[in-house]
Amino acid sequence: MKEKIRAHIIVSGKVQGVYFRQDTIKQAQKFGVSGWIRNLDNGKVEAVFEGEKDKVEEIVNWTKKGPFFAKVLSLKIDWQEYKGEFNNFEIKH
Repeated sequence: MKEKIRAHIIVSGKVQGVYFRQDTIKQAQKFGVSGWIRNLDNGKVEAVFEGEKDKVEEIVNWTKKGPFFAKVLSLKIDWQEYKGEFNNFEIKH
């Protein structure tokens, strides 16, 4: 069985109003990762990814650049123990 992991991230930069959340959902589905993403009041984006370690690492790497119009300035990653609490990937409000 493949190792599973969880990543909690905060993305800073031009990451709101550039389809960051919508494109992250597409990437999560592509990689088979579950969790959620949301905009924060301070202009940042927060997300939690869960799944197979290599797939979670791939989507975290994708968020370092994000969608075409995004400009990621920093990415804070907190690697955590897998909890298996999500069935899919969604936008949280």
